[in-house]
Amino acid sequence: MTSDAPNPPPPKRPRRRRDPDATRQAILEAGRKLFSRSGYEEVSLRQIAQEAGADVALVQRYFGGKEGLFAEALKAAFHSGRLDTWERGRFPADIAAAMVAAPHADEAGTESFQFLLRAAVSWTTEPLARQALQDRFIDPLSRWVGGPRATARGRMMTALIIGLLVERLVRGRALSGEEADDFTEELKRLLTHMLEAPADESPDR
Repeated sequence: MTSDAPNPPPPKRPRRRRDPDATRQAILEAGRKLFSRSGYEEVSLRQIAQEAGADVALVQRYFGGKEGLFAEALKAAFHSGRLDTWERGRFPADIAAAMVAAPHADEAGTESFQFLLRAAVSWTTEPLARQALQDRFIDPLSRWVGGPRATARGRMMTALIIGLLVERLVRGRALSGEEADDFTEELKRLLTHMLEAPADESPDR
């Protein structure tokens, strides 16, 4: 004998609670990744949302739109905190070792640098790149270098490092043998000279 009683409804799945901080971070990382590869103009909010696994409306909610996301992603791509603990005596050798290596030995660092380059060559994002360069490179390096003419020396060191990063990216390979040794020694000498405060000069104001 069968029962005429209706089958009980299946239990409801508990709704997965959204973690706003995790979602915001996922969108930020997706933006950084796509902007560094394709530039500002070629990336849509829909592509970013898809990469992040989030709704397009959340990009607007958390960042106010594509330009706001781009600005936040550009700032997040660079950190000057390491300077606070970087031993000055090791700085020239550390930078030289990084520049001798292949560009993709540090994939995240290369991606961040490509992000800055793409931002710098777009009329839309060039002001953001200029501000990021000042805030994330020139100002922290100038404070860390210290002493007379610190701002000028920090700017020159920034220009040197960016030029070296471009050369490494275009070269596309690690230096080796005598070429690597000569490059390392010359770069260490140049950076050591930049770090040394000029004698008998008043501090930078």
